[in-house]
Amino acid sequence: MKKTPEPHWILVALLLPTAVLAQEAPEFPPSCNMCSATHVAAEEIQEFLEIPQVDQQVRSLDVGKSNVQIAIAHRGRLEEPGGVAEHSLVTEVYYVISGSGTNVTGPDLVGSVPRPATNRAVQYLNGPGHNAREIRGGQTVELEAGDVLVIPAGTGHQFTRIDDHITYLMIRIDPDKVVPLLDETGAQEYLDNR
Repeated sequence: MKKTPEPHWILVALLLPTAVLAQEAPEFPPSCNMCSATHVAAEEIQEFLEIPQVDQQVRSLDVGKSNVQIAIAHRGRLEEPGGVAEHSLVTEVYYVISGSGTNVTGPDLVGSVPRPATNRAVQYLNGPGHNAREIRGGQTVELEAGDVLVIPAGTGHQFTRIDDHITYLMIRIDPDKVVPLLDETGAQEYLDNR
């Protein structure tokens, strides 16, 4: 003989889906609480584009759990492979503005040597890292205007050929906050004193 379920079990079975739906999703506080957005005008970017220096920091911003840097990089004609760079703590994202070139990336560095702490790039641009002779088993990419290349921290990268030039906007993600901050005032001082 089939037993009829107790009435209280029926009530629980009917109300359980309603109770689950009524629970609110957990709230996650913002990682950058009450932070302001940062705008960099096209005119300022153009000023940095007109400076022939290889790598220039435009901003270095605290965005909560990480810092983010905006930089402009110019590289001229290159017929032979350049040296390999690796940034141990900072990820770089390139957006190619003009020109083209061949870049090789990969984590297996040959002849890796730590950069000294006194190196300008270590101090102000991309934190501690290494230089190397070459990348074993690297991935080759052809870059041209409009392309994006993401280079994770710890990944070596090297231009092996640049036909005429390559200019790119670089976003650096700095979760360990190893690069000092640079606001609009600091950037303007740099532009005024170059």
